[in-house]
Amino acid sequence: MSVPRSVALERTLYTLAAPVLAAAPNLYPDSPVNTVVQLAGAAGVGGWFLAYKSDESGTGRKVLRWSPLVAAAAIDVAARHTIGWGPWCMDALLAAGWAAAGLLVMPFSRHTRRRHRPALAAPAPAPQLQPAPEPSLAQPDDGADPFTRQVRQLWESRGMPGRTIVVKATPHPGMRHDLSLLLRASEAGRPITGLKEEDVAAAFEVDATDVHIEEVARQHGRGGGPGWKEVHVTPDLSERRREAPTAHEWWADRIGAVGGAVPGSEFVKEIRDEHRKVTHYIAQVPDEMGEPRVNKHTLAAALKTKDDEGRLFVTVDGSQVLVSLWDSSPLAAVFPATRELLTPDKDGRWVTGYLGNGQPARNRVYTDRGAAHGLFVAPSGGGKTQLMGLHIAADALFGAVVWLAAEAPDEKAAKLGQYTDRYGVGALYMIRLLRVLDALMEIRGEMPWDDGKVHDWDPGHPGCPYRMLSAYLDEFLSAARNGDYGAEIMDLAERVSVKGRKYGIGIKVAGQSIYVQDGFTQLLCENLRENCIPVVLKVAPKKVGDMFKALGIPPEYVPEPLPRSFSPAEAGRIERVMRGEPEPPANSNTGGAGWIVEAKQPDVLRTLYMDFKAGIDDCFPGTIATLTDHEIRELEARDLWFDWTEPPRPGEFGPEPGDEDGDDDAPKKGSGKRRGGGGKSATRRDAVTSPRQALEAIKHLSGV
Repeated sequence: MSVPRSVALERTLYTLAAPVLAAAPNLYPDSPVNTVVQLAGAAGVGGWFLAYKSDESGTGRKVLRWSPLVAAAAIDVAARHTIGWGPWCMDALLAAGWAAAGLLVMPFSRHTRRRHRPALAAPAPAPQLQPAPEPSLAQPDDGADPFTRQVRQLWESRGMPGRTIVVKATPHPGMRHDLSLLLRASEAGRPITGLKEEDVAAAFEVDATDVHIEEVARQHGRGGGPGWKEVHVTPDLSERRREAPTAHEWWADRIGAVGGAVPGSEFVKEIRDEHRKVTHYIAQVPDEMGEPRVNKHTLAAALKTKDDEGRLFVTVDGSQVLVSLWDSSPLAAVFPATRELLTPDKDGRWVTGYLGNGQPARNRVYTDRGAAHGLFVAPSGGGKTQLMGLHIAADALFGAVVWLAAEAPDEKAAKLGQYTDRYGVGALYMIRLLRVLDALMEIRGEMPWDDGKVHDWDPGHPGCPYRMLSAYLDEFLSAARNGDYGAEIMDLAERVSVKGRKYGIGIKVAGQSIYVQDGFTQLLCENLRENCIPVVLKVAPKKVGDMFKALGIPPEYVPEPLPRSFSPAEAGRIERVMRGEPEPPANSNTGGAGWIVEAKQPDVLRTLYMDFKAGIDDCFPGTIATLTDHEIRELEARDLWFDWTEPPRPGEFGPEPGDEDGDDDAPKKGSGKRRGGGGKSATRRDAVTSPRQALEAIKHLSGV
C-alpha cells in the first residue's frame, strides 16, 4: 500500500520527537529544546484563538491541527516539574501516548491535503459521462468572482426579482450577512420598474427595512440610468444601528428622516454645557430644501421629553438648526435683577431677562427714532408690575425723568413710586400727567440746543437742553374706559405715541389686553408696537393667537401657549390612585414667563426678578432726575404743574354746571380752552370706543 509523503513524514516526526519530549526535561532541564517546545505550544494556543475568532467554516479542524503542539508543550512543562521521570515513569508514558495519538489522527497531513488520493490498490471508478451544464441565457459567465456567482445562483433561484440580473455582488467588511448588489434589467433597453424592497427582502429572507434601493449614475465603462439599480441588504448593520446607533445614525433615523421632526436635516455635532446643564444639537438642512421645517411635538418625543415641559427650545438660523435640551426648564429658574444687568449700554439696551435658549433678552430705553415707548401685557399675577419695575430702573439708571400713574392702588406700584419723580393713582392723575406730556412736546419743541438750533431728541447729539422722560401708565385700558376722563386719556396717549419720541418722551403702557375692541385704538397700538419691544407674559392659551395677531405677528410665527407649570410632574401617580391619595398641588411658577417680540417672531423669556420684600434700592440710582427749571416754569404758566392728586379744579375740565344758570351777558367761568391748552374735553361723549363707554354714556345722559 502506498502512503502519501505527508503522512509518512508526520509519522516519522512523531516517532522521533517522542523520546526527545520525554528525555529533554529530565536529562537537560536548561536545554534550548524545552524553550522550542514551549514556543511551539504558545503558537498552537494562538492558532486556537484565531480559529475561534474567525468567521470562516472549519473551526474544529483548525483546533485539532494545532493540538499536537499545545499537548507537547503541556507534557514538557509537566515533565520539568515532576521528580525524576515521575511516578510509574509517567513522563515516558505521556510522551508515548502523545506520539500514538499523533500517528493515529495525523492532524497536520490530513487537514492540509486538498484532495485525498485513493490508494493504488483500490479499483479506479468507471468513468461516467456527465452532461455539460448549459450556459445561463439570462446571465452568461463573465468571469465574476465566486461571491458574485453564488449570489447570482441565489438570485436566479428566487426568480430574478423585478426581472433583473446581478452584475456584481460585494460583501460588506465585518458584516457576515450584509452585501451590496449592482443590478441590471434582464432585457436590454428596459427600465427597472417592478423591483421593490419587499422583493429583495423575500429573496434574502430579511426584513424589508433592511433593504435600500438607490439609483445608479452612469460611469466610465459602465451604464446607468433607469435600467440599473444598486441595492444594499444590511440586516447586520440595521441590527447594530437599532441597538447602538451613532449620533449621526440616531439623528438620521429619528429626526432627519421623512416624516421626522426636522425632515432632511443632517446631524453636525452635539455640545454639552455642564455649567448651564444643557445639551445643544446642531444640524444642517441642504440649501435646496429652503428653511428648515420643525415639528416640536415629534422632536420632543425623539428627545424623550414633553413639549409642554419648557425644556426644549429650537433656534433656526438660515439652513442651520440649534436644538437646546435643558436638564430642567430655564423658564422655571430665578434670575435676580442687578444694577449691572439693568444699566443701559451705549446703544440704550439692557437685560430684561433670559430667553429659553439661555441668551440674554434685551430691551431698550431709546431707538434710532427717538425715545422708546413700552407695551407690557399680562393678566393679574403674571408679573406685569415686576416687569414695569425693571423698565423704571433701566430708565432711571439712564438718567431719565420717570413718572408713574396707576389706575388703582397697588403695593408694588407704590414701592416703585418712591424711585420716580412723580407717582399717583387714578384716572384723574393719569389725565393730568398726559396733559403735561402733551404740553411738554410743545415746550421742548421750542427749546434751543447748545448750538442755538432746535433738534429732534437724539442721545448721541450733544447739547440737549432737557432729559429723556418716561411715563408709565399702569392698567391703562381701565383708565381709558373711565366715564369722565377716558376719552381724553385715549386721545392724549395716542397723540404722545405719535410725536413724543421726537422730544425724548416715551409712554409705557401696561395692561391685561391690547385688543382694539377692549378700548385700544389701532393707531395707538401700531405706534407703540413700532417704537418699542413689547413683552407679553402668561397669556391664556385661547388668547395667544388673537394677542399676537393684534401685535402684527404673522400666523406662521404665532407661538404655542406656555404650560401651566414648568415644574416636572411628581412621579408615583399610579400608586397614589391605588392608595386613594390626593394629587400634590401644582406648582404655578409661570409668573414672569412669556414672550418678547423684538422681531417678527416672538421669543420665550423669563424676566429678571425684583425682590420687593428684600428691598430694591440696589437696582436704582441714588438720585432722582427731574424736569429742568425752564420746563417747570412753562408748565406753571399753563397751570399744569401742581399736585395732581388734588380734586378737579374749577374750569379744569370745561365750564362749571352753575355757570350756565347765570346772566347771559356775564362771562362764563372756565369758558374757552381748557387749562393748559388743548381743545378736547374730558367729558366728550361722542368718542365711544367700547361697549362699556357706550353704556357709561347712556347712564350719564339718562341721569342713572
